[in-house]
Amino acid sequence: MDEEKSDPLELTVKEALDMFRPQLQADGGDMEYISIDDQNRVHLRLIGACGGCPMATMTIKMGIERYLKDAVPEITEVVQEI
Repeated sequence: MDEEKSDPLELTVKEALDMFRPQLQADGGDMEYISIDDQNRVHLRLIGACGGCPMATMTIKMGIERYLKDAVPEITEVVQEI
């Protein structure tokens, strides 16, 4: 991906996700950034141990979404992609 073509919001979101990433990696998981849609929803895919975890939805909503909305107020929601 060509970083210079990314918009400022996307770059800010990616930086915030990189700050959260070690919490997932500590449990053997990670996340893959997919996109930001026109409603400022961030689309992610949980991978590794997090991908098949029964707590994945809670991780997305109570962990990543809460963190991301605090770090980047323009974000409206985090959506888990399968």
